[in-house]
Amino acid sequence: LSRAREETARAGARLEAAREKRAETATRIRDARDTEPAALADALKPLRKGEPREEIERRLGQTVASHDRLGAVNLRAEEELAEIEASHGALSAEREDLTAAIARLRAAVRSLNQEGRSRLLAAFTAVDGHFRTLFETLFDGGEARLELVESDDPLEAGLEVIARPPGKKPQTLSLLSGGEQALTALALVFGVFLTNPAPVCVLDEVDAPLDDANVERFCALLDEMRRVTRTRFLTVTHNPITMARMDRLLGVTMAERGVSQLVAVDLQAAERLLEAT
Repeated sequence: LSRAREETARAGARLEAAREKRAETATRIRDARDTEPAALADALKPLRKGEPREEIERRLGQTVASHDRLGAVNLRAEEELAEIEASHGALSAEREDLTAAIARLRAAVRSLNQEGRSRLLAAFTAVDGHFRTLFETLFDGGEARLELVESDDPLEAGLEVIARPPGKKPQTLSLLSGGEQALTALALVFGVFLTNPAPVCVLDEVDAPLDDANVERFCALLDEMRRVTRTRFLTVTHNPITMARMDRLLGVTMAERGVSQLVAVDLQAAERLLEAT
């Protein structure tokens, strides 16, 4: 009886220790897996039938590791998914609008390029025709032309001036003398001007690099331009030949030292007055 009582006491102590260990294990299961021990036991039942302990522990370790890799549970996952889907729908609609707008812009650019090419070629042909005529007039012969170079597309091509004064070979503008370059440039400028005349044209010292004979040609060209257009030409010059061919002179004199005075002379009226006297 004494031994039985001692055995009962030891069994009671082991039972109490087992209950404490069970409670601690249940607490760890709740903290680590966020589940009740009974639910975990039910989930592990299929693993306990006919399999060794080592295999069960290995598979359990794999399951736990897989669960840990999933990370924390996002309780707002459905709400975030709905927000992302709504944002995706809005972005998709904007993308479709942008794609349609890009297509319209490309079509407009193609149309503008086509129209620009046709207008540029028409303007180029007109300017080239005027340039050829004016060049022959200024040089009393020779020939000149404009060429589009470096590209087949007129919108991307460069412009090259080919000129052949009388008695010379055709060459580019940069190989001509200073006076020849000036006359050729005048022919080109007035060729562009004749294509699209303006009410007023200001020429600033364009006759400076010309000799007297070429100045006479320049003045004759001005008379012709004035005849075929309704443009008023304002010429800034110090050349007496040019000034003598103008209708009106505007200048600044200094009759007294340090006192400037604006003077205007109507040459046509002066000529009539001289003839009358």
